[in-house]
Amino acid sequence: MGVLDIGSNTGHLLVVDAHRGAAPLPAFSCKEPLRLAEHVDDEGAVDSSGVAALVMFVRQAQAMAEDKGCETVHAFATSAVRHASNADAVLETVREQTGMDLEVLSGSDEARLTFLAVRRWFGWSSGRLVVFDIGGGSLEIAAGDDETPDVAQSLPLGAGRLTRQWLGGTEPAAQQIRALRRYVRTELARNAGAVLRAGSARHAVATSKTFRSLARICGAAPSVDGPYVRRLLARSDLAGRLPELGSMSAGEISRLPGVSSNRAHQIAAGAVVADALMDIFDLAELEMCPWALREGVILERLDLM
Repeated sequence: MGVLDIGSNTGHLLVVDAHRGAAPLPAFSCKEPLRLAEHVDDEGAVDSSGVAALVMFVRQAQAMAEDKGCETVHAFATSAVRHASNADAVLETVREQTGMDLEVLSGSDEARLTFLAVRRWFGWSSGRLVVFDIGGGSLEIAAGDDETPDVAQSLPLGAGRLTRQWLGGTEPAAQQIRALRRYVRTELARNAGAVLRAGSARHAVATSKTFRSLARICGAAPSVDGPYVRRLLARSDLAGRLPELGSMSAGEISRLPGVSSNRAHQIAAGAVVADALMDIFDLAELEMCPWALREGVILERLDLM
């Protein structure tokens, strides 16, 4: 089975050996830094160069999936396409030029499917879960006792979106970070009640590359140690690194452990969001989960087979 994930930052083809009742076993992975969210014009439309890059990657992904013997390929797009003013035209262009139908996931579906993956990874013994996922365009929050969350939110607090809107201007970096911090905390405080009123979580979990990078910066084990090593992001550690991250250039951040050059420019914004989440939800630490949206999509499709 192949899963083609078109995100705000990256296009990712994941090929897995999968059957119902077993964990999806990764067999092949290919990523391309499309940065679709940075190809959005003043009218909110994905520009022609962004569409061309998307079409080229979908073609390449189709060829690679065929080479790897995929029986099926499920393709979906998230925030960048979902919020584009020309989303229908983008989807039609991809369909006409590649034959691939991209399913546009809603924000609540992103949160729900990521929650499913986390639940399957940690199991029932983890109790009530609260799950956070910082993407490029949006932040997903989900909480619940079962495999389907009773709260599933998607907020416009993605690291890439916030970086474009709040950082990189002419004001001093410290002032920009302070203004961003105030905005993020206002948005989170406005929406946190729906999660908090439903009950306290026994286990707080984070997914996504942004969270994994922040955990690695703060001392978590490297990816080469494998997926079963317990990795934590402590609020005290992140709070201590936040001023430093806010003052560093993207080049300097890219040299930190666990940070790719493709995402270095948005790590500071991601750190502001992560710090605010742990403060407002009163969490001393978050545990990293190696499974996220793609695995949730795979697991749901296996359940339906």
